[in-house]
Amino acid sequence: MTQHSKSWTLKPGAMTLGDLRAVWAAPVKLILAAEAYPVIEASAAAVQAIVAKGDAAYGINTGFGLLAKTRIPDEKLEQLQRNLILSHSVGTGELLSDAVVRLIMLMKIGSLARGYSGVRPLIVDTLIALYNAGIMPAIPAKGSVGASGDLAPLSHMTLAMLGVGDVRVNGELMAAPEALAQAGIAPVVLAAKEGLALINGTQVSNALALHGLFMAERLLEAAMVTGALSLDAAKGSDSPFDARVHAVRGQPGQILAAQMYRQLVAHSAIRASHLEGDERVQDPYSLRCQPQVMGACLDLIGNVGRTLLIEANAVTDNPLIFQDGPNGQAEIVSGGNFHAEPVAFAADTLALAISEIGALAERRIALLIDATLSGLPPFLVRDPGVNSGFMIAHVTAAALASENKSLAHPASVDSLPTSANQEDHVSMATFAGRRLDDMAHNTAVIVGIELLAAAQGIDFHRPLKTSPHLEHVHQQLRQKVPFFDADRFFAPDIEAAKQMVLQGELSSTCKNLFAPLYA
Repeated sequence: MTQHSKSWTLKPGAMTLGDLRAVWAAPVKLILAAEAYPVIEASAAAVQAIVAKGDAAYGINTGFGLLAKTRIPDEKLEQLQRNLILSHSVGTGELLSDAVVRLIMLMKIGSLARGYSGVRPLIVDTLIALYNAGIMPAIPAKGSVGASGDLAPLSHMTLAMLGVGDVRVNGELMAAPEALAQAGIAPVVLAAKEGLALINGTQVSNALALHGLFMAERLLEAAMVTGALSLDAAKGSDSPFDARVHAVRGQPGQILAAQMYRQLVAHSAIRASHLEGDERVQDPYSLRCQPQVMGACLDLIGNVGRTLLIEANAVTDNPLIFQDGPNGQAEIVSGGNFHAEPVAFAADTLALAISEIGALAERRIALLIDATLSGLPPFLVRDPGVNSGFMIAHVTAAALASENKSLAHPASVDSLPTSANQEDHVSMATFAGRRLDDMAHNTAVIVGIELLAAAQGIDFHRPLKTSPHLEHVHQQLRQKVPFFDADRFFAPDIEAAKQMVLQGELSSTCKNLFAPLYA
């Protein structure tokens, strides 16, 4: 089973984006803060008191959705919860990645542990045990509309706790009973309300959106690096990055982006070589307006992070147990926190930023291959005509940029009623978050192609050097991809550059420069 390099104590309601990034990036051993257990126990006791009293309470001793008026006898409450999980496990499509599943499990643990969901400590501890053993429930990606919670995918998560279906261990599929037995984890029998508490909630939508957020952060960093490299490759001007220009506008992301660009291009010998005698008055927008565009993306990404962090710490199942009811008694309240509209809006906003990062990078590739604009050899290759150079690599970038424009259409504006019109407006947040992965990979390819093109342009300016930051990036690339001296099988070069973008390698040696992004 999984070996953990470090452990981390989860304090429900107090997770940070840094915590979530760490769990997304690699397995971390979870320990639930001791102070969480009394509130979990009190909430579970309140549910048992409601059952003992015999009053009808939604999700505890009634049916679900439109069947909420159907009273369920006490002797069938465990069967009710098990049936709920089995009947709602209707997902389809590819399985969610381990990184996304870790986020789902972490957020579900944190939500249940806040003590408003009426589950026993056993339920929370079993989820933690699965997580720490590296047993990742096999969760199909499709089948949720983002209200009433992510019912289908969270049901597949819960199946693993019951010892039903498949799980993934070390990347390999395994039958859940076998994996639980190997880890010494006993399957659970769900008590009243526990199944509903496990599958109601926005954790899948939010995990998918967080995955998109963390990918977008890497894309933003990488595209700022490649954009600065393209500026030098095209012998562009750094004057548009002057702090005074951005101060008089006042947009915070733009001001911060301009500061980063100034640092990225500082002390470039290529820039120094054309400070005088350059007949060009202004650069094209894809070079000159980088702080304005990337700064706006930076602001959007920051806003999305704040929304998703709130949701990560939230209690989003239904109904909820409150201990401050009339006469000091626990009260069960039905609401709608499972509706993932905030996540859907956040994911749709993030899609805009991911698309624009790629769109601007594609325009810079087009600029670099156009000898009339860049001053570089046509298509960035010697002996053009015999060699096509970067001609079709740019076509790939254009195709992906166009695809992203279609994918950026907001998912949140759609809704289809479900559950015989009981659930008559839904968020579509799950798709809103899920499509971000495709978009991020598209943009990573575009930025990777720009990295190759800009590095090629820098090579044509030798022996002049670009800035120290950018020289290091150039050297990193050249360790994996040689100078493009003549046409060759190009796809492996593009894949290598894409992986550098996705792994955060372009900013790995200047993390301090990008630290303000995460302030």
